[in-house]
Amino acid sequence: MNTKNYGIKELEKEFGSLTFGNALESFRLGKGIAQKEFAKLLGITPQSLCDLEKGRRIPSPGRAAKIARKLREPMAFWVQLSFQDTIRKEELELKVSVS
Repeated sequence: MNTKNYGIKELEKEFGSLTFGNALESFRLGKGIAQKEFAKLLGITPQSLCDLEKGRRIPSPGRAAKIARKLREPMAFWVQLSFQDTIRKEELELKVSVS
């Protein structure tokens, strides 16, 4: 059996950049929750959730932090993704890391 170790670089190379939207969608799908139910859990409309998941909207750091709290997930990870998406949208050659 051949197993491959994946880090973020390997995942991004094979599947594309990690974004707030695809991380949020993956989280939702991993929990087996429908969009409508997940939006209600987050306190947003289903359309807002769809816009976030598809990358049509990038949450502010504050909104990303609120979502992380509702998911009971590390805030720094979700805020970092929102910053990175904003930087990518502006076509800046920067990487954001949160200590």
